[in-house]
Amino acid sequence: MRSPRLDRRTFLRAAALSGVAAPALIRADRPALTHGVQSGDVVRGSGLVWARADRPARMVVEVAEDPAFTHVRRVVGPLLTPDTDFTGKVRLHGAGRTVHYRVTAEDLDGRVASEPVTGSFRTPPGRGEGVRFLWSGDVVGQGWGIDRDRGGMRIFRAMAERDPDFFLYSGDTVYADGPLTETVALPDASMWRNLVTPEKLKVAETLAEFRGQYAYNLLDDNLRAFAAAVPQVNQWDDHEVTNNWYPGEVLADDRYTEKRVDVLAERAFRAYHEWVPLDPRRALDGRVHRRMPYGAHVELFVIDMRTYRDANGVNTDPQGRILGERQARWLVDALASSQATWKFVAADMPIGLHVPDGTAWEAVANGVAGPPSGREAELAWVLSELRRRHVRNVVWLTADVHYTAAHHYAPERAAFTEFDPFWEFVSGPLHAGAFGPNPLDPTFGPEAVFVHAPPAPNTSPAEGYQHFGEVEVAPGGGEMRVALRGPDGGELWSTVLQS
Repeated sequence: MRSPRLDRRTFLRAAALSGVAAPALIRADRPALTHGVQSGDVVRGSGLVWARADRPARMVVEVAEDPAFTHVRRVVGPLLTPDTDFTGKVRLHGAGRTVHYRVTAEDLDGRVASEPVTGSFRTPPGRGEGVRFLWSGDVVGQGWGIDRDRGGMRIFRAMAERDPDFFLYSGDTVYADGPLTETVALPDASMWRNLVTPEKLKVAETLAEFRGQYAYNLLDDNLRAFAAAVPQVNQWDDHEVTNNWYPGEVLADDRYTEKRVDVLAERAFRAYHEWVPLDPRRALDGRVHRRMPYGAHVELFVIDMRTYRDANGVNTDPQGRILGERQARWLVDALASSQATWKFVAADMPIGLHVPDGTAWEAVANGVAGPPSGREAELAWVLSELRRRHVRNVVWLTADVHYTAAHHYAPERAAFTEFDPFWEFVSGPLHAGAFGPNPLDPTFGPEAVFVHAPPAPNTSPAEGYQHFGEVEVAPGGGEMRVALRGPDGGELWSTVLQS
């Protein structure tokens, strides 16, 4: 079993890059790789690797099948320039199951290079092997930033200790609308002491401020170690832009000088794609929704419930949408064509929970105990099509509501009955205020089989209500286990499903 931990010195190694065939000399005046390394969107035989330098440079990666880098293959990556905030990504191919890599930055004339920063990722297994992956979301929300005196975002260390094949980052990966203060008083009279950067002192509006949200999170030692050891599958929700946003919205929030959400979203999306290891070429429109097969028994269907929605409101319009027609049809067709034993819909919002936006509705449910209407009608169409096309073993994974729960949906309890029973598992937050639980909407007949939520709103990460979920598909694919875990990795609840 590989070790998921990297030491602090590894993360702070400097780097500068050029594309010459021979390695450049290491010097004290070299540029630095500023935020560790990350990998993501791993498919059969390859994965995407990310890094950032502190000045113009070229990204160069050495690839090996062993952590000692006995035999290496050199891959010359992109230029790291101000146009991408000095970030870059390159897809690496490997022959073995585990791909080890070390990234350097070489300056543009090829004279100096950094000490390398190392990482690794596992490629999809063979048919007879099992798969373990994690999911969760919601990081640095509600004023809870990195408190180094408390060990930082320790849940990422607990997740690394589970040694997963990959991590599904289920949205709200940053809180661009969540400024930090230096201290927050806790109920026990102690103080939470936030590490603060200039970009985290106000809501993000400029491109530089959106970029600063991702840079801030990667200041945490635990997160950087996890990102170097575990590949990600990223999706977004609302806080990458601003709370509860929808296309065309004009903000009434006095904290913003730029009130056009479409302008903010364009800047936020650019920063997001610069700073996360997501391959836009795999997404249908270059943004987020895409399918990610991982071996014979696991396939993820990452959806975008933010970009194509209608305006938040009463959510009963017959033409209500949260996916949009094109994405809804893509989702059904993709699930129906999948050969994977288990098909996981990675949803950035839950289906059957009341999620209010003031007097409006933010998610799918609309609080009306009756046949599907508004956005529910779009989901009803998806669920009924999956039943009509005999798509089996579909499981929904989500975050968003800042507690963890297991929901079972069944037509015998529902106002709408044209669907097969299914599970939705909720997990979060990773490092944010804890809330909940939310009321259930009866339209699709959900039952809360398990709930772990805090006793009061915005409970701090110090109180133990941070969560992640774990999926383990057994060798051969016939059995799948889901566990909901707390901040130290301890199991709170689990269930086993048969294919």
